Amino acid sequence: MNESAFRENIVELLKGGQAHLKIEKALKGVGESIRVARPKGSDHSIWDLVEHLRIAQDDILKYMFDSAYEEMNFPDDYWPPKDKAPTNEEWNHSVEGLIGGVKRLIELVEDRSFDLTAAIPHGEWRTYLREVLLAADHSAYHLGQIVQLRKLLEA
Repeated sequence: MNESAFRENIVELLKGGQAHLKIEKALKGVGESIRVARPKGSDHSIWDLVEHLRIAQDDILKYMFDSAYEEMNFPDDYWPPKDKAPTNEEWNHSVEGLIGGVKRLIELVEDRSFDLTAAIPHGEWRTYLREVLLAADHSAYHLGQIVQLRKLLEA
């Protein structure tokens, strides 16, 4: 496989589609009334998952590009406060931040002058490619949870 096809495959994974859900589709029509609802047996609400995805993705991007990166405390720093309903402004900020982070990852992958297989200088042995794939995998997992919550909430 040539480099262009390799990069196009990664971009396709980040954008979603085929076997992976697009963020916009997973969140389309999520109204205020169901954002914080937790069906019986569910540890998280849709809001929890969206904000967690944004926080974790931002953390991955910081890890990749900030030489002064400091690891956050898991799990506390990666989740919003329990039982706090987001304002519309907070919800929109989170959704826009999540989508914006994906766009940043896509721009990175599309930049043929950027070596995705290079080790992150301050990242031990990890590569940029590993972090991009980690972000895509993490997103796919939690978007699946959002779809399941929507089904349970009949939304």
